[in-house]
Amino acid sequence: MQRMEDLLKLENQVCFPIYAFSRSLTNLYRPLLAKLDITYPQYLVLMVLWEHKEQTVNQLCERLYLDTGTLTPLLKRLEQKKLVNRSRSKQDERIVMISLTGLGIQLKERAKHIPMELLNCTKVSVDELLQLKALLNKVLSR
Repeated sequence: MQRMEDLLKLENQVCFPIYAFSRSLTNLYRPLLAKLDITYPQYLVLMVLWEHKEQTVNQLCERLYLDTGTLTPLLKRLEQKKLVNRSRSKQDERIVMISLTGLGIQLKERAKHIPMELLNCTKVSVDELLQLKALLNKVLSR
């Protein structure tokens, strides 16, 4: 059992390697996404839309673990880049729908190499990454 004073040592924190890994991974994405003129959070939104075509702002918030205050400016920038459309739902004007434009759909083709490039940069096996992903998803779902 750890002593109370050991609990505040950086080396004993679970959050620190997760934080450091996240920063490191995001830094690996940066030059790849710069070629597409998008940021990592914008890439995440686009990946959801490439899979689901259209989502409400609330659905995107839920999928990406973001609040509307963070997501809304991000969506406005994607709209300014002509990658997404924002429109009000015909059934309920309070609901904002997000969909891809033609440019947004075309960007998928230019981005399809990114996951494999990242895998090569991490120097770990696919199985190890899948184990890490499963464990992180398990923690996030609680």
